[in-house]
This record gives sequence, C-alpha cells and structure tokens, in this order.
Amino acid sequence: MDVLPDVRDGLTRLERMILLTLHELKAEFGDRPVSSVMIYGRVVEKLDASPSAVVDALIRLKGKAPD
Repeated sequence: MDVLPDVRDGLTRLERMILLTLHELKAEFGDRPVSSVMIYGRVVEKLDASPSAVVDALIRLKGKAPD
C-alpha cells in the first residue's frame, strides 16, 4: 500500500479510498450515521488494510477537515 502522500492533494491511497467509500455510503444511507466497521468492510473490499490503519486514517482525515 502507498504510505507516502500524493503531491497533488496530500492524501494517501488509503485516505482517498476512505473518502470515496464515505461518498458512496452517503449516497446509499443519506444522513444516517454509518459505523466504522461498515466503513472498514467497504474499504477492505477494494484495498488491503488493517483495522488500525483505517482508524488512524479516519483520525487523520478528521484533523484535515474544517470544523
């Protein structure tokens, strides 16, 4: 897995996949909350990642998001 951030947007491959998954889940579930287990399950369908790597990436993405 790519661990170095891309120079275009500063996101790793895992972070980009999480954002895509969140976008797909929002289209599917609307504004209802989605568990991190569901996010993890959808991400590992496309990318090999450990649960801790996904949680760490979610935390990093939250830190990058404007409040």
